[in-house]
Amino acid sequence: STPQRVNAHPDFDGRGVQIAFVDSGFSNHPDLTGRIALHVDASTRHIIEESHITTYTDMSWHGQMTSVIAAGDGRMSNGQFRGIASGAELVLIKVSTPSFRIKEPDILRGLRWIDEARDRHNIRVVNVSVGGDFHTHDPNNPLHQIVKRLTESGITVVISSGNSGRDQLLPPASAPEAITVGGYQDHNTHNENQWTLYRHNHETVYDGTRKPEILAPAEWIASPLLPDSETEAEIGYLARLLTTKSKSEFYWIVAHGQKALHLTDEEIKHINQALYDKLQGRIFHHKVVNADYQYVDGTSVAAPIVTSVIAQMLQANPSLTPADIRRILLETAKRIDHFPDYLQGAGVLRAYDAVEMALAMRQMMSNR
Repeated sequence: STPQRVNAHPDFDGRGVQIAFVDSGFSNHPDLTGRIALHVDASTRHIIEESHITTYTDMSWHGQMTSVIAAGDGRMSNGQFRGIASGAELVLIKVSTPSFRIKEPDILRGLRWIDEARDRHNIRVVNVSVGGDFHTHDPNNPLHQIVKRLTESGITVVISSGNSGRDQLLPPASAPEAITVGGYQDHNTHNENQWTLYRHNHETVYDGTRKPEILAPAEWIASPLLPDSETEAEIGYLARLLTTKSKSEFYWIVAHGQKALHLTDEEIKHINQALYDKLQGRIFHHKVVNADYQYVDGTSVAAPIVTSVIAQMLQANPSLTPADIRRILLETAKRIDHFPDYLQGAGVLRAYDAVEMALAMRQMMSNR
């Protein structure tokens, strides 16, 4: 689980902290039940605020992924895939357009809504796992400016760096004030000698800040399936194939799941090695965990892991400023040996140590 992978502090769950997610779309996933404070549709100039999510599209999957990985309570997995900030409240801000695209003006509109609404909703940290359109070193770029404004107002902004491995960041990840997150692959082990870097983007931005500042796990992260989607239907049958114990059960699954599994009449008439290989290929393609989860990768999932730890830090010490949070994360991080510093910033997130330092700072202040 993610808390195990990053050694998250067991005594904090982000309770009392409000996290905003700016993403393509969201769903009312069971793991978020009772903790969605507000859903905001900022995909058009007429912003809609609502108490729950009324419509889903395929674009809803990405935001569901980031929010549940950070803050899901694990009820769909008997606690196995609980997020680190499983007690936090969430403000979910949709920025994909009606034509299912994500453009800079829409990201900007979502971030400006946060700036306008921060006092009403006491938002302390923002997760942005979407990126802009054009590379720029212009400090007056509106996305750079809104990240600066949010940070100066006391909101910590966490942004994924991107996944192409280029020496180039797109706004808002290139804002110096943002905590820009890259990724690493832990190969499902605590043995740090086996860890490697993910193919995240990196760059020295316009004020000389080198990004990303910190790394979090970016491969083989369990993520929930979007309810009632074609992918959920297909993986439902594929997951049953993983546990089938007889040929008759295999035949039943293939026959009843023909449409969802994208099989032809000819293929299901002849149960042979070619069919087995095709189905196994689909299992690998979707990285099936079970009927409710699949594995995902990318800095889009690394960023919410950092965001969830920040929520723990703020629960432990509500007086932390964005500058405090940045300093703690960077001071407690640890670099991966044998990889250049410019690709990893301060290094790997140390979740437990970051929360402990936040607690220590609170105690120091109370003793003065």
